[in-house]
Amino acid sequence: MKHNYLYDALPFLKDVEKERQEQFKEYFKSAPLWLMENFQIEELKKGTIFVREGEPADMIFFIGSGIIEAIDYRVYGTPYDFMQFNRVYAFGGMEFLMDLDKYMTTLRTVTDCVVVKLPRNKFEKWMYSDIQSLKHEAKLVGEYLLKEGRNSRLYLFMQGSDRLALLFVERYERYSKNGILHVKGNRQNLADETGLCVKSVSRGVKKFQEEGLITKEGNQILISKEQYEGLKKIVSEKIDLGEGGLR
Repeated sequence: MKHNYLYDALPFLKDVEKERQEQFKEYFKSAPLWLMENFQIEELKKGTIFVREGEPADMIFFIGSGIIEAIDYRVYGTPYDFMQFNRVYAFGGMEFLMDLDKYMTTLRTVTDCVVVKLPRNKFEKWMYSDIQSLKHEAKLVGEYLLKEGRNSRLYLFMQGSDRLALLFVERYERYSKNGILHVKGNRQNLADETGLCVKSVSRGVKKFQEEGLITKEGNQILISKEQYEGLKKIVSEKIDLGEGGLR
């Protein structure tokens, strides 16, 4: 019954991929009906900043469809895109768990997105009354922080095209569909995410294209399962990659 009510409260779920639907059902499986009655749905255009670091953390966000990225402006005011998300996380949940009043990260849409907003005081009321949901939220936040910390250390010790290979491998494991990864965005975006200059990114893209490890199609980069395996082999020479992906 609750799942039926969830679909009534979030009608866009009927139109998103099955995996995203299952993530929403898992996250809100024990949510009370009064919480769902406080859902607010908003459509955001690509490139919209909807959370700004330092602003009051009074709203929790869930990504219904689309992809968002986290941005850090602390170094000379230059944006650095350090993580992308397309799973169901409570953005603002980390601030709640750490008892912080202000957002610690800036979030921007990479694609057109549908977001679900929930006032923080309602979210807190639910978490404090449901230990299993609180534990689940703490687990998700812990996994994110662990992954982000590990990736930061990897990028610190890798150079040039190796960083680009690592980015492509991680993107493939997270975003590929039917065995193909479509990498959109210009080379400046890739530079922002890897910490490389645009010239180094261009050299890396050219190198991988010549080696048959990526395919250019217009302004997009396509990576097949076979190409992913080749890129993963390059990265595995630098770090330990297990069967489950990046570790």
